[in-house]
Amino acid sequence: MQSALYVALSAQVALSNRLDTVARNVANMNTAGYRADEVKFAELVSKAGQDKVSFATGGEKYISRQGGGLSKTDNPLDLAVEGNAWFAIRDINGTLSYTRDGRLQIAGDGTLRTLTGQQILGAGGQPIALDPDAGPPLITQSGDVSQGEAGVVGQVGLFLIPEDATLVRSDNSAVIPDKPVTPVQIFDRNGVRQGYVEGANINPVREMTKMIMISRAFESATKMIDTSNESQEKAIRELGSTS
Repeated sequence: MQSALYVALSAQVALSNRLDTVARNVANMNTAGYRADEVKFAELVSKAGQDKVSFATGGEKYISRQGGGLSKTDNPLDLAVEGNAWFAIRDINGTLSYTRDGRLQIAGDGTLRTLTGQQILGAGGQPIALDPDAGPPLITQSGDVSQGEAGVVGQVGLFLIPEDATLVRSDNSAVIPDKPVTPVQIFDRNGVRQGYVEGANINPVREMTKMIMISRAFESATKMIDTSNESQEKAIRELGSTS
């Protein structure tokens, strides 16, 4: 009787965590370069008596790496990544992170920055300096940046994050991995696409379907708890009347 109660409670905790991730995904479905939250569940088996009881863990959250769709903007300062690589950005505090949001601007000091002010870095980790008065840059698939008669003035870096790295969220749809990244040197599978913006890798219909399914599962777990409580109260009453 108690086992059913605890199993239902563990299910509610897991479902609550899943609902939080779905709500966060829906809230960010229009955020450029955003990577969806996912939850990985595991089973805990306890043997408190003769029978084994299976509980659900609260769930381990992780950031999906699936790519988002590309939208053509024809803005020369909009960049998208083709492949699995990431842009490197650095904020005013020196914090290094990686993003798929390539919407850029030329700052007053001539450096190429994100719309929220982080420097976008080259393959060697250096900022990219442009002439604010020399017109829009031309950026190739390999990230080479040309401007006016100056020719190539820099290269937008692309970096690969190890598949087994754990990602932590940062600003500007960015992530911080717990393992070193590798700069892209061959651009057959990874490259820069100028005049495009990558959207979030979130399917709104799928997320809303998940939300409905989670809500129904939560209601079922609640009903299981109510049934368990009613059975326990009935047993107490019957045992009390015969004592």
